[in-house]
Amino acid sequence: MSALKPAPIQPALQPTELALAARLIAGDEAAFAEIVAAYSPLMLHVARGFVATRTSAEDVVQETWLQVSCSLEGFEGRSTLRTWVLAITRNVGRRHGAAEARELAWSQLDDGGGTVDPQRFRGSQDPWAGGWTTAGAPVAWSPEQLALDGEALTLMTRCLRELPLRQRTVVELRDVDGLDAGAVCDIFGISASNQRVLLHRGRAKLRQLLEDYYGGREAAP
Repeated sequence: MSALKPAPIQPALQPTELALAARLIAGDEAAFAEIVAAYSPLMLHVARGFVATRTSAEDVVQETWLQVSCSLEGFEGRSTLRTWVLAITRNVGRRHGAAEARELAWSQLDDGGGTVDPQRFRGSQDPWAGGWTTAGAPVAWSPEQLALDGEALTLMTRCLRELPLRQRTVVELRDVDGLDAGAVCDIFGISASNQRVLLHRGRAKLRQLLEDYYGGREAAP
């Protein structure tokens, strides 16, 4: 990569971000390879929110990196490097989605309905109406146990892929990639309340699957 003209970088960035951005702007190929390895999985998750297939999402990521490499001299450090790259990913993803004639408003996509089966709660005639039934009460499970249980992790990964598109994308970005709520809202142009609903519904479905698994009931389809 040829050297690029340095651009002013705002001191609000963390020292490590400043150093990395300076290396990139100077044309350091090792630094570029570093961010490609670090950001590509996250970019793939973002791209999948706009296009129909993983192959299309990989094309989005590839084009995004091309744009990043050509636009580094314009990076001024007004946001983190990751946020800047994700914004480019979003724009490329939207364009690819439109070209596929598959870009739908998020409000038109199936969100999978409610979060918890109403049969798990006591009926209106019950003295404890609205409470959990004996069979429907949540089953306690340990995140540490889950981390050590390869079978459960395999189950959760498979079921995550089966969530409705909006829920899966939000859960992946929040719980797998560690983005905050504001970043997810900015990427997809949704409100904070919509983001909370999608995250809650996705998490609730995954938790139900884990309860089924640990409770000895039938797990995932």
